[in-house]
Amino acid sequence: MSGALVHTGVFDMPSYVQSSFLGLIRTQLEVSLGATLAGLVIALPIGQLCSRLPRIYPATLGLVTIIYSIPSIALFVLLIDYTGESETTVFIPLTLYTLAILVPGVVDGIRSVPPNVLDAADGMGYGRMRRYLTVELPIALPTLMAAVRVAAVSSLSLMSIGSTIGNYGGLGDLFLLGLKFFDNSLIWVGLISLLVLSVFCDILLRGVQRLLTPWARSLRSVG
Repeated sequence: MSGALVHTGVFDMPSYVQSSFLGLIRTQLEVSLGATLAGLVIALPIGQLCSRLPRIYPATLGLVTIIYSIPSIALFVLLIDYTGESETTVFIPLTLYTLAILVPGVVDGIRSVPPNVLDAADGMGYGRMRRYLTVELPIALPTLMAAVRVAAVSSLSLMSIGSTIGNYGGLGDLFLLGLKFFDNSLIWVGLISLLVLSVFCDILLRGVQRLLTPWARSLRSVG
């Protein structure tokens, strides 16, 4: 079965693809970027704790690295008994995988804050939480956003494996269907679209970083 693609402003998928092209992209973005955001929410307090208690950081880093080394297919299979064949089964492993990138990003970002800045904040009577939110986190943002960009692109790529448990791999579904129906055009469309989407997301996150750290541009211009 060939199932050729026809370009009419957007790609019309063959009948055996159970979603539109735009639908696959929407799923790809919702799940992978959602998992990155969830991972960031989890990584922020963990990274903060590790920066306050340096002795637990090696063990924490080892744990998230071990989780990252677990094959995604194995995690999907284990989760199917609990979450079924659903987007949740893909979402949970992607979220866990981001921690190996985001936790070190948070810790490195907080460690990059100059000690004299922390002393000044303490001298002004800042409490620990206020100092973290208004001093440490803003200064750590460039390092943290670099980790977020890597985690987002990694999630976009890893999500493709979700096609092995059903139609939950976004653009990765095109790879599996291309192999199943001997349709190389699907594989090429999925591959190129995934690469373009990854570049687009990285550029978008760079823009977000520039908006959140306007002082960084000023420092570069002065330098």
